[in-house]
Amino acid sequence: MAVPKFGIVTSIDHSAAVKAAGWDFVEELVQQYLQAAVPDAEWSGPKRLARAVLPVPASNALLPPELKVCGPDSDPAKLRDYVATILRRAEQVGMTTVVFGSGAARTVPDGFDRNQARRQIIEFVGVAADLAARHGVTLVAEPLNRGECNIINSVAEALVYVKELNHPNFQCLVDSYHLWLEDEPLENLRQAMPWIRHVHLADTEGRVPSGESGKHDYVSLFRVLKQAGYDRMIAVESPGFSTEAGIRSVGARVLNFLKDAWERA
Repeated sequence: MAVPKFGIVTSIDHSAAVKAAGWDFVEELVQQYLQAAVPDAEWSGPKRLARAVLPVPASNALLPPELKVCGPDSDPAKLRDYVATILRRAEQVGMTTVVFGSGAARTVPDGFDRNQARRQIIEFVGVAADLAARHGVTLVAEPLNRGECNIINSVAEALVYVKELNHPNFQCLVDSYHLWLEDEPLENLRQAMPWIRHVHLADTEGRVPSGESGKHDYVSLFRVLKQAGYDRMIAVESPGFSTEAGIRSVGARVLNFLKDAWERA
């Protein structure tokens, strides 16, 4: 039976607390960990990883807000140089998955032609996927709710890009927070499962998953993953886990809740 790895999106520096709570890995933000703007000689990623007590196989928020994918300010050469640095460093620290959410960077400007924006995204992910392949990394498209971005707002829409590019190093992510905010049917996820390579979890209020609100059906979500044989990473992404104190306070309880939901799925 497929069993996923459960992790927390937080600082690598909190890895001891994450491990003590029973989790398997840490996922950190690209800007904090891989730091493309920092010269190689000053980049602290490998030293920070050496001090960690858990692996850091994934990173998210690929692009900073000012580095635009869509619109008249998009600069493909700058994007390529930036992503080349990120993916080279990802390989250096043994990372296998990088998340392309980056809502501010990929938002289509008001009045800009959406078909052109779509072509710009395809061009960008095509270049990025080729670079990712060189470094043994998979880039995953993260659907974001319409309050954060105005394009790629569902698993179904992300899958359109993944299928069009048809590149083994560009695949899909599902994030329960965005899935539930957009009221996207689980059938869309079921159809996308052959391309799902990463999972994020959070309640829609931004809190860590607990089941206490009764609003979210983790068992049904996990059932779709489980029936497809999903055994990859599942990372909780919530402000409640941004501090070591938060992880120590509820980390073990949340993990027990998720593992129980997985068993019941």
